Amino acid sequence: MLFRILPLLLLAVIGLAIAADIDYPLDAPAPDGRRPGGTLTQSMPAPPVADEENKDLKRERNYPDQPPTIPHTIRGYQIDKNGNKCLSCHSRANSARTQATMISITHYMDRDGQALAAVAPRRYFCNQCHVPQADVKPLVDNSFETIDKILQDAANAAQKP
Repeated sequence: MLFRILPLLLLAVIGLAIAADIDYPLDAPAPDGRRPGGTLTQSMPAPPVADEENKDLKRERNYPDQPPTIPHTIRGYQIDKNGNKCLSCHSRANSARTQATMISITHYMDRDGQALAAVAPRRYFCNQCHVPQADVKPLVDNSFETIDKILQDAANAAQKP
């Protein structure tokens, strides 16, 4: 067994020695992204965290089955295996009292479509699919159009002589 491992260990030691002799450009320019500028070895300050929208207005969905976005701040909400603050307003039992939108009945079904008495474990962590919004400049340009707009444009083009 030692005869099989010894050559591998020798190659690893030689590889480390060769890598130590190479002068890597560690101070190369960093890629531009959310923190433009600087070099790879510099620690740049993080951009400020944008405030979440807190308008409590439902937004139009952009495609079928899109999870609705969260129209209010959730900063400080506990959403973990021990508790889910969202359910204090949006559960079936509390939505009438709080006037919050009740979570979809699909959240009370298991993966086989069987009804459950409580929220399904796979639907318990709301912010896996639902996200709050912030009024910020997009990081990349976006030319997304809803299917309704595309169909309307096609219908308008077909009506022109």
